[in-house]
Amino acid sequence: MSDVAAVVDDLREESDELDALVGTLEPDRWRGPTPAEGWTVAHQIAHLAWTDEVALLAATEPDRFGDEVAKALAAPEAFVDRAAEALVAAHAPDALLSRWRDGRQRLDKVLRDAPAGTRIPWYGPPMSVASMATARLMETWAHGQDIADALGATRTPTARLRHVARIGVRARNYAYAVRGITAPSEEFRVELRTTEGEVIAYGPESAGQRVTGPLLDFCLLVTQRAHRTDLAVTAEGREADQWLSIAQAFAGPPGPGRLPRAERDGLR
Repeated sequence: MSDVAAVVDDLREESDELDALVGTLEPDRWRGPTPAEGWTVAHQIAHLAWTDEVALLAATEPDRFGDEVAKALAAPEAFVDRAAEALVAAHAPDALLSRWRDGRQRLDKVLRDAPAGTRIPWYGPPMSVASMATARLMETWAHGQDIADALGATRTPTARLRHVARIGVRARNYAYAVRGITAPSEEFRVELRTTEGEVIAYGPESAGQRVTGPLLDFCLLVTQRAHRTDLAVTAEGREADQWLSIAQAFAGPPGPGRLPRAERDGLR
């Protein structure tokens, strides 16, 4: 199996798992708030549907995708929220669910059929097909986590988290760039433990800057789904410590992140 087919298969499985979580929800549960301020369950699915459709446009009509980039540049802090809100306003939950299902199925086919060497334009640098599928998996998992938290559901970590961790590590320099900070020239060592005890490692063993912790916690950190103080991810070295405070696996402006659990509980 090719690398592209393998990651697209994992993207499909991640999407199907989230679909099983929301597919039988009553309409009023779709209106329930999630940890993302101002976003309901419906907004989370709307965002995934919109992003899948934009990814499909980028892969099939790159010239038209340029118009989407222009919209983003015109309102970098608002264009994502506006797109989600527009879909929520236009669709009842069942129609929104159908739109998400249709879009992700069409994107699945386009990614599988893309010629070798294809580069897909995006809001950051152009991506390979495998990288686009990885990015979509990361987003699906991250927004799925918001939904799971809203519904009080606990998800079992899967091997698919390796994709999320990998994109988080590879996006290290991007996290610095979007904040106008010069990235360190030195590679970091990142060692992550799976729930089975396996260690997944990135970077040279001899690196002076090191990050260690559970795979799940690192994924929650780089997708900004939990505050660093609530996670068992540790840094050795000043630059590694700085990175853990700004890490983001997603394209676009720096996210607001999440409040520490104790502070959130105090606001309730």
